[in-house]
Amino acid sequence: MKKSISILTPDKKFRGRVLHKSNFPTLYRYDPMSGTPVFVMNTAPERQSGRKAQISNITAAKTVADVIRTCLGPKSMLKMILDPMGGILLTNDGNAILREIDVAHPAAKNMIELSRTQDEECGDGTTSVIVLAASILASSLSQLERDIHPVVIISAYNKALREALGIIDRVAIPVNVNDDEQMLGIVKGALGTKFVSRWSELMCKLALDAVHIVAQNSQLASPESQATSTFSSTTPTIDIKRYARVEKIPGGSIEDSRVIRGIMLNKDITHPGMRRRIQNPRIVLLDCPLEYKKGESQTNMEFSKAGDWSRAQEVEEEVVKAMVETICQVGCDLVLTEKGISDLAQHHFLKHNVSCIRRVRKSDNNRIALAVGATIVNRVEDLRESDVGTGCEEMRVDKIGDEYFAILAPCTSPRACTILLRGPSKDILNEVDRNLQDAMSVARNVIMDPRLVPGGGAIEMAVGVGLAQAAKRGTVKTSQGKEGTKENIITGVETGPFLAVAEAMEVIPRTLVQNAGGNAIRVLTELRAKHTSSMSTFGVNGDTGKIVDMKEYGLWESASVKVQILKTAVEAARMLLRVDDVVQAVRKERESGGGAPMPEEMMEAQ
Repeated sequence: MKKSISILTPDKKFRGRVLHKSNFPTLYRYDPMSGTPVFVMNTAPERQSGRKAQISNITAAKTVADVIRTCLGPKSMLKMILDPMGGILLTNDGNAILREIDVAHPAAKNMIELSRTQDEECGDGTTSVIVLAASILASSLSQLERDIHPVVIISAYNKALREALGIIDRVAIPVNVNDDEQMLGIVKGALGTKFVSRWSELMCKLALDAVHIVAQNSQLASPESQATSTFSSTTPTIDIKRYARVEKIPGGSIEDSRVIRGIMLNKDITHPGMRRRIQNPRIVLLDCPLEYKKGESQTNMEFSKAGDWSRAQEVEEEVVKAMVETICQVGCDLVLTEKGISDLAQHHFLKHNVSCIRRVRKSDNNRIALAVGATIVNRVEDLRESDVGTGCEEMRVDKIGDEYFAILAPCTSPRACTILLRGPSKDILNEVDRNLQDAMSVARNVIMDPRLVPGGGAIEMAVGVGLAQAAKRGTVKTSQGKEGTKENIITGVETGPFLAVAEAMEVIPRTLVQNAGGNAIRVLTELRAKHTSSMSTFGVNGDTGKIVDMKEYGLWESASVKVQILKTAVEAARMLLRVDDVVQAVRKERESGGGAPMPEEMMEAQ
């Protein structure tokens, strides 16, 4: 005969008896045949399930968004954060703020991860993605209270996302990436909300010059690498972090910042007698030490004659001299190595009138190779004439502030560059650096996807109005490739969540108006009416809170950034809505007196 086993919780009845101990920390099975309770899962830690878990996740997401909501737009407020090391962070960058905040709720951590992902992918929209995701989640709360199943809500969100992406494609306009004036206007729009907005003209030029230099790498990619790539060969890859290095030097003013068409190293030459300024230098890059090779481990040498010690020293000197002679045979003027250079090698280089720099970082060595056209050599014996870099017009060592810097610039056709930032303090330089990285990311995004959409919340309002019209129509268009366009029907129960996404999209223009001190209800009503009349380029002037035509105002944003914001926000909302149980893990070693009750205690409670 099979045993019947039932699941018991502290508030359930079994055989007419109630468990009177109200705070049991464990779920257990009760075997009626043997009378032995069997533990199933420890719930001593905090546990939330069902509607309570969903409400908790939505509340946590809204709390994170409320922290940085005032950081959106040109009238954004700054946040001052004291980090654990005692430093001060003063910024309005959403990602920079959230990564310094210590949160405990898992949903809040997930929202912070969204901002980091947006920053890595696009460099812009880190605040918008959090505000939009929280607004979508908040709109789902009313749907959950109406007992609409989360799967139905998620299905409506999927249809809303597809329709929203289609609206962006219809509103977007192409841009000529070779038109510097138009590109400067796009980057300036992204910097209008940043700390460096007063120097936006300078920062835009710095960002655009740096991106154009680095973009040459993608144009020179080999056909073989493009053929084997998983991406389309027409899509350029612009690696700003690797090939556009920012050098921050306190002192001077921000107006002294500039782009160096070459490489700048925080290094000095190894010997004071070497040349500190060389015109049209021939540069050799090495990844090997210029000193006598030492043993891998402790090495013992036995000498039987008095002259053997002198001979050993002579052999060491001969080896080093031979290495220097081999390098100098190619007619170089400057040698840079990632390893060390012995005093003897420096002496011989000085005799040949060759300058040296040692302990160069590998990343800097790679950038120098791209800038001057040299090839990094791993063994001195493999050095050839073709490995010498001749693309630099001048090498000089300058003292800037309290440190010496070796500058290899200008270069004839650089594929890497250095951005020199000057400023009154390290805190200001760090903020300028963050804003400059965002500006370069915006320029990179436009080059990779040359499509623009109107800014100032115009595209969000256009998407919101378009979704509302689709909900009234009852169908959304879905691209099906070769099959053409297919109509997807919005079922009756999906209409509510679908419209909730449309309302959530209005949070961006509403926040812009609120941060500018305007009347959000009046402005949004007027803006919604204009978009209903197919005036999709009208948005909010973040400085005044008034409605303007973005085509005349000249505020455009990259379409790829808006697409990424939408995808990330909707995906985050879908994922958090699927969560119906939040359990905190505990260590196996329980503290004394804090463990789960024994079966005897549970029997006594019956």
